[in-house]
Amino acid sequence: MSNRLISEILNEPDAYFLIQAIEVALENEKQRRIAFYNDITEQEKAEFINGEIIVHSPVMKRHNTASLLLARLMSIYADTNQLGFVGIEKIMITLTRNDYEPDICFFKKEKAAIFTEKQTLFPAPDWVVEILSEGTKERDRGVKFKDYQAHQIEEYWIIDPDHQTIEQYHYAEGEYELILKSAEGQIKSFVMEGFYIPIRAVFDEALNVETLKKLM
Repeated sequence: MSNRLISEILNEPDAYFLIQAIEVALENEKQRRIAFYNDITEQEKAEFINGEIIVHSPVMKRHNTASLLLARLMSIYADTNQLGFVGIEKIMITLTRNDYEPDICFFKKEKAAIFTEKQTLFPAPDWVVEILSEGTKERDRGVKFKDYQAHQIEEYWIIDPDHQTIEQYHYAEGEYELILKSAEGQIKSFVMEGFYIPIRAVFDEALNVETLKKLM
């Protein structure tokens, strides 16, 4: 919670009643979250966000292409260099209040070492990638941005498949810093050591293959 919100609550004479009401609401939300865990199936792509269940629609081809091309580069590079675990689409991360299924996420080997083959819920990753769509862009730039930042997820990429751009954010000194937003040039990960690729390789299949050969 930001200092501003805390100050606003403390300035209210009924601050204790406000806190009690919040605690009751969060307890009710906790029960809905447990039900969400029990009801969700492997076939669904759904998230639990601020007490609501968000079910995702099928993605467009350009969204899938960007996801596939980047995930391929990340996964093969991470496996080749034994850097950690890359999760794609259906990996559910559980944060303090919310549960998300990022398009791509990466866990460093120290964190991934304790994962089991039957595990379905995962902690905050070290790097998250979200690919914008009409139905998700508000959340990707809004509640997810704030939540990933609050949980100190070190690196966050937002990919726009329509404009073929990547925004790279790095967590430092309590907040995300925008490192770049571009459709051209090179991009280097802060989290995955040595991962340095052309931005176009996320959108161009031929360049992706060339880049993959260099990473291996």
